[in-house]
Formats: sequence, structure tokens, C-alpha cells
Amino acid sequence: MLQFSIWKKSVILLLCAWGLVSASPNLFYSSVERSNDAVAEMASGLPETPERAATRDAWPRFLPSDLVNLGLDLRGGAHLLVEVSVEDIYAERLDSFWTESLRALRDQRDVFGNIRRQYDNPNELRIRIENSEQMPLAIETVYALTSPVISLSGAGSRDFTVSSDLDELVITLSDAEKLATDERTMEQSLEIVRRRIDEAGTREPTIQRQGSSRILIQVPGIGSAEELLNLLGKTAKLTFNQVVGPTTSDANMFPGAGNLLLPSVDEPGLFYIVDQIPVVGGDQLTDAQSAFDKNGNPSVNFRFNTAGARLFGQFTAEHIGEPFAIVLDGEVVSAPVIQSHIAGGSGQITGRFSLEETSRLSILLRAGALPAELRVLEQRTVGPELGADSIAAGKIAAIVGFAAVAVFMVLSYGLFGIVANVALFMNIALIFAMLSAIGGTLTLPGIAGIVLTIGMAVDANVLIFERVREELRNGRNPYRAVEEGYARALTAIIDGNVTTLIAAILLFMLGSGPIRGFSITLGLGIVTSVFTAIWLTRLIIASWLNWRQPKTINL
Repeated sequence: MLQFSIWKKSVILLLCAWGLVSASPNLFYSSVERSNDAVAEMASGLPETPERAATRDAWPRFLPSDLVNLGLDLRGGAHLLVEVSVEDIYAERLDSFWTESLRALRDQRDVFGNIRRQYDNPNELRIRIENSEQMPLAIETVYALTSPVISLSGAGSRDFTVSSDLDELVITLSDAEKLATDERTMEQSLEIVRRRIDEAGTREPTIQRQGSSRILIQVPGIGSAEELLNLLGKTAKLTFNQVVGPTTSDANMFPGAGNLLLPSVDEPGLFYIVDQIPVVGGDQLTDAQSAFDKNGNPSVNFRFNTAGARLFGQFTAEHIGEPFAIVLDGEVVSAPVIQSHIAGGSGQITGRFSLEETSRLSILLRAGALPAELRVLEQRTVGPELGADSIAAGKIAAIVGFAAVAVFMVLSYGLFGIVANVALFMNIALIFAMLSAIGGTLTLPGIAGIVLTIGMAVDANVLIFERVREELRNGRNPYRAVEEGYARALTAIIDGNVTTLIAAILLFMLGSGPIRGFSITLGLGIVTSVFTAIWLTRLIIASWLNWRQPKTINL
């Protein structure tokens, strides 16, 4: 077992060299991070200024530049716990179904007579039918528009229930569809929150669902919770609505059934009366970019998909000379007059924007509109000073732990203890190299996992060295004693580390946040400690034995 072929030696030494080289950028964390940021900025199209080039060249590009990502508790950043207003979607679903129902009922207007929507209850859709004696046929016509609920719990159910109340159709969302809608809304909200944060270029955010309607958001490195709220606080729901009435300064004016009274962003105190049902929605946008209008003011250029372009083009062709409203989150940001048919599906949003606001708005529009409002339940800003204190405390704990173990091993096993310490140092380097390579996040509990690994890493060597001592006491020669010590300790080492690795995997699968940070470093530490204890120390000791060929070993 102490004979190593050339390829085995090469693999072990190459892995150790890779670990040292890959972990080294973390010793110069700030310089490497700034250099990486400069490279990313220039790759995104920003000009290569002398300052940016100098920052980029502060770390040689031929060297590895992957870093361990620091978690919120080490780097500082923003923590938000938000609740998704899933019930807001119900009214939108009913509005959408009203459009379909109106089209189907109007196809038989000679049968049903006049058809009007009643706006008494936002939780249900009421449609008044003039010829109430045709109510059974109206129910059948509208029920044909409903769809099966696509979910395991809603099998056999329809998305809407249709009933009658005298001369009115009463349409509501079914309970099964409400549950399915809640689930879809949460999944969509999680995805859009993730997109918005990724668009902003933040590092290793934590975005997790909590309970039925809450989302935990932790973003390391961001300035404050308010900065994060500016990115996430708006639903960024963009619609294009027809202006159906004159502007007014009366905020309490009734706009009429089926209409909305919306404030103007550019002209405070001015309100527009627009059709409640939009011509085109922001969900049909394919791109949005910051730009400048013909006067050199910041604006946002947008482009629709094929369906949106067709609807937008058809509307502008039919309403030349009329204004239409660009509505963002319930406010009219612009209300231009249609001068001609707008084909091609592209346009521009102008207003009193700053360059920063257009950049943020384009990010929000590209990421997509949140399906429902996010209500902030908890917000917290973790200062970088606290993270620096945590890192300093973690360093002290790791150094003290390493020193204590190193002294113990040298006092207990002499030269073999020094070999174990070399393996322990390489073990820590490999942990950081692997974290850097996989883009892992180091948290305060993760540091605890590393400190725990330091203590556990020498367990395998202790088992091996005690076995070697036992073989020496039984009269074995040094070469045979070392060989038998490694062979007989192998089973116990594998058993002990496999059970701990299983625990680490379960912690990662079932835990969240800090628990996962601990499980990652613990799991990686187990893998690297087995490698260094079984292979690296055996290579070093075997090389020493073949070189010195001692007659006895003082162990």
C-alpha cells in the first residue's frame, strides 16, 4: 500500500497544487474582487477608463480569480421578509374572464339583449342579462369558457363557478382555482424577484419561499434595505390604456363604470380617465432599455412580442389623433397623442426621469411585472462593520483551533504529527479552493463548519497513528507497521466520515440559510479531510520511509 505509481503521485500533487493556487485569491480578497468588477463592467460595454483599467490590472488575469462569496452575516447587506398579496390576482382573473364572457354573449345579442357588468362586489363578476328568461342558455354559454383546474388537489374542478341571481350571472373563482392561482402567483413572484436581483448584478442572493405567501430575500453587498426595496418595491406593472375622458383635477370624480381615474406623474394634481381593460399589457414586452429621447432627456425604449405588436398596431391605426395612456403601477407616466399608425411593436416611454430611474425601470420591465404587490413584513440592514467583526472572530477561532490541534499532534506523534499538520493546512486550502470553484457562499455558521472540520480532520490521522503504534509494539518493522496501520484504520475512517457526510447532506436538503452554509463547509471538509488523511499523509510518510529507511520509529 505504500508503493505509489507515477500517475498516483502526480494526481495527488496536482490536486494539492490546484488547491493552493485556487485558494490564494482569497488572501487578496478586496483587490481580486475589485479587479473582477472592473472586468465585468468593461464586458458589459462600459468604456475602458484609465482608472478602470488600473483596477482590472491590480490582479493578473493569468491567475485564478474565483473567490468565495461572503454571506450576508459576513459581508453586510439587506434582509427583507415580504408577503405576496395573492388575493389581488383574483380581481384580475375576473376582469380577464369578463372580456371573454362579453365577447361570447355579444355573439348572441339577439338572444340575450343588452349585457352590462355590475361593479358591486370586487370578489365576483356579475353580468346583467336583459332577457333573463334566457339565463340557462347564458349560464351554459359562459360555463363553456371555463377550464379544468390543472393541479393535483383540483382534479375534476373548473376554474370558475357560474350561477344566476335573478337577471344576473354570478361568476366567482372556484376554491380549487384559488389554491392553484396562489401557487402560480408565488412561483412567478419568486422567479421575478430572482430576475430583478440578478439583473442588478448582486452576488449570491438568498431568495426562499417561507410558508404559503412569504418570501425571504437576503442580498449581501447591497447598501441598505431601502436600496433593495427600490428595486423590489414596485410591481412594475406596465399597461397601455385608452384615454376615454377629459383630464380633471378632481381626485374624487367618479370615472364611470369600467373606467379608472389615474394620477399623472408629470403633472401632479392632474388625473386621467382611462379604460379599465388595457389595450396591451407589460407581459407582452420582450425588451426594455435605457435611452435618450429626441431632446436628450432620459427615457426607456421598449419592444413588444408579435401578439403585442399586432394589438398595439391595430389600436393605433384605429385611434389616430386620440391620446392613450402609458400606465405604470397605477400612475400615468405619459399620455401621448397617436399621430400615425405605429407598426413594428416598439416605442418609447418619456417623462421626468433621471438616468438612474430609467435604468431601474428598464431592469424592472425586463424582469417582468410582479403578479401581485409585495408587502414588507420585516426589513433589516446588516452593516459591513458587523460582517468584518464576524470575519475577524472567525479568523481568530480558526487560528486558535488550528494552533491547538497542531501543537497537540506534534507533542503526541512527533514527526508524524508534523505530517498531519501539513495535511491539515492543505485540507483548509482545498476547502476554500472548492468553495471558490463552485461559487459557494461562506457564512458565519460556515466558518463554524470549517473550525469543526479542523478538529475532525485529525481524527483519521489519530486512528492511523495509533494503529501504527500498536503494530510497532507487536514487533513490526517501520515499513510494515505503517502499511498495516493505514490498512486497518481505513474501515473505521470511512464509516465515521460517511455517516457525518450523510448528516451534512440531510442538513443541506432540509435546512435553509445558515444551516445550509454550515452543511456545505462541513461536507466539503469531510471530503478533503479523507483525501488528505488517507492519500496525502501516506504519500509523505511513504516517501520519507523510502528515503531514510529507518530501523525504528519513535512514535
